[in-house]
Amino acid sequence: MKYLLLGTSGCHLCELAEELIHECLVGEESITVELIDIAEQTQWQEDYATLIPVLLHIPTNKSLNWPFTKEQVLTFIKQYHDQTISN
Repeated sequence: MKYLLLGTSGCHLCELAEELIHECLVGEESITVELIDIAEQTQWQEDYATLIPVLLHIPTNKSLNWPFTKEQVLTFIKQYHDQTISN
C-alpha cells in the first residue's frame, strides 16, 4: 500500500511529519510512504500548496492534513489497510 507525503524540501513541519509517519510504520513492510516535493511537481501545487504537509492515500485520494498526531496517522493508515485486506 502506498502513501505520499506532500511537502517541500527544507520545510521544518514536513520534516517533523515525515519523522512521525516513519515512527508509525516501524515493522510495516507492506506500507510505503514517498516524500514528494511539490515545489518541483506543479500538478500538486494548486490543491496542496497551502496545506502541506499532507499524507495522501493514493488509491482513494483521501488525505490527512497537518497538524496530525501519531494516533491520527495510525488510525488513517489502519483504516485504508483494513479496507484493502477486506477487499
